[in-house]
Amino acid sequence: MEITINLMGGLGLFLYGMNLMGDGLQKSAGTKLKKIIELLTSNLIMGILVGTGVTAIIQSSSATTVMVVGFVNAGIMTLKQAIGVIMGANIGTTVTAQLVSFNLDGMAPIALGIGIIIYLFAHSAKVKNLAEVLIGFGILFTGMEFMKGAVEPLRDYKGFTDLLVTFGNKPILGLLLGFAITAIVQSSSASMGMLVALASEGIIPLGAALPILYGQNIGTCVTSLLSSIGTNKNAKRAAVMHLIFNILGTAIFLLLLNKPVVALVTSWDPGNVARQIANTHTLFNILSVIVLMPFNSLIIKLAMKLVPDKEGDEDEDEARIVKYIDSRMIETPTIALGNTVKETVRMSEKARESLNAAMGGLLELSQEDIDRSYRREGLINDLQKQILNYLLDLSKASLDDDDRETVDTLFNTVNDIERIGDHANNIAELSQEAVDSKIVFSEEGRKELEEMYSKVITGYNYAIESIKKDDVELAYKVLRIEEHVNMLEKSCKANHMRRLNENLCSIENGVIYIDVVGNLERVSDHAVNIAQQVIAQRIGKI
Repeated sequence: MEITINLMGGLGLFLYGMNLMGDGLQKSAGTKLKKIIELLTSNLIMGILVGTGVTAIIQSSSATTVMVVGFVNAGIMTLKQAIGVIMGANIGTTVTAQLVSFNLDGMAPIALGIGIIIYLFAHSAKVKNLAEVLIGFGILFTGMEFMKGAVEPLRDYKGFTDLLVTFGNKPILGLLLGFAITAIVQSSSASMGMLVALASEGIIPLGAALPILYGQNIGTCVTSLLSSIGTNKNAKRAAVMHLIFNILGTAIFLLLLNKPVVALVTSWDPGNVARQIANTHTLFNILSVIVLMPFNSLIIKLAMKLVPDKEGDEDEDEARIVKYIDSRMIETPTIALGNTVKETVRMSEKARESLNAAMGGLLELSQEDIDRSYRREGLINDLQKQILNYLLDLSKASLDDDDRETVDTLFNTVNDIERIGDHANNIAELSQEAVDSKIVFSEEGRKELEEMYSKVITGYNYAIESIKKDDVELAYKVLRIEEHVNMLEKSCKANHMRRLNENLCSIENGVIYIDVVGNLERVSDHAVNIAQQVIAQRIGKI
């Protein structure tokens, strides 16, 4: 019982340290991590490099593959791109195994001490992030030391050591054990840490450790498979591709490459089983990628056969409200935030479509345009709810100060866009009234509405682009256009009163005209709010 408690305590410290180190690295990478993801192309090699880089930063291949499932589910990554990132994630995860295989226990207190002192006294967020990396490093190796201490008494239990040796003779049992441990712990790095701890204490020989290691590589697929539940067919295929790739890699190694690789790693470190295990793990993943890379198209086809198309799949995809955000991406907050910005821009485009349709309904007396505007309003409201809920979840994640400020800004921006949708809906209702009453504006009144709408929509377009590009110059253009809109509003109202006095328009026409002008001016106000938030955030970063 004492061994189990100490082992679980060590494992807990190991996992916490690994997550803390990953969070620190991720926050330190910041915009670089976003740029790494932007490198995604149909180029397989680039995908492998991206997968390797991202996994090395976030310290978890499971998190990377879950993120891939989220990207594919959102429709912003193809299966061809996904297979490269999945292959790269397997290489990236070997960094942790290599790290823990070295005897760096004496470094743990030093890293903890330096990291804590820096964290307590540093004022810069970037320095604090680096301190988190050091603290995570120290806790990770403290956990490793705990695990080594916990398993040390097992050397004296001959029954236990004999049981481990049988895995070398019966590799299927080893595979199943490695699979089960990783599926339960939900981290191949953690299960690898336990394996290295056993090897460091001389409890498990290399021949017995390798089947367990290969089983761990299959067990890590459980996380992505679970995350694909409830996703679209392509996201499920991405998770299945991960499983296929790891199963094929394991089969190739067991049947063809096991003996030469064992001979190689043994010659590198003859007396150090921990290093032999880590080196085998690295070679296993690198060679699996090299061997299977030419067959990536076949892996995709096999996944498509295992997860075939069904009737209604396209309708299901079309019915989805959000396109870019996915809860699976919150594992990597920096990337999740970038996609939230994309979803917010998409929402703003839906509000623009609603506004365009509402004005088309008014100026052309088009019932089709009015109905289109109403439909967009429902979608805008649904998008607002889902984006705000996502931002709330994202605000609880590990973010640096700049990203947290962006989250706060997006809360306000989303609400401003929703209000623009409301004003578009108001104009659609006024358009409906004009259609029902067959109200036609005078040529002068129509031109004034068109001119004001042209200014308002131009300002709103600049506001959307300023969010998309984080461009402060575009934001300032919105403020300048607002001055023209305010002047046009006054001019429209004055001209309307003149026409009313000269009996050039009716009271009914006038009521709709004034209400439309008022709604357009308020749309411009909300566009200014969006632009001011972009400016304020940029000034805060300087």
